[in-house]
Amino acid sequence: MKIGLLARIEAKPEYADQVAGLLGEALQLAREEEHTVTWFAFRESATTFGVFDTFEDERGRTAHLQGRIAEALMEAAKTMLSSPPDIRPVDLLAVKLP
Repeated sequence: MKIGLLARIEAKPEYADQVAGLLGEALQLAREEEHTVTWFAFRESATTFGVFDTFEDERGRTAHLQGRIAEALMEAAKTMLSSPPDIRPVDLLAVKLP
């Protein structure tokens, strides 16, 4: 793993539970992505969520950004999010895994 993505997602309060459910369901899609090495969805507060995922190379990251999870998130943004997801590319400096 050399690179990743960090996404911050802010749900409208009335849709927070639906966004949580959407992220939970996205786990299966992440498992199906050949080039996604790790994938984490998390909740920071009642309406703030995030996703962190890692990839071996830019090809994997680009494929993920063009994949079904990104598509579902952008569709949700139209009604369930208070703003578009803030998605940032990151370079991994050090990694500890089990």
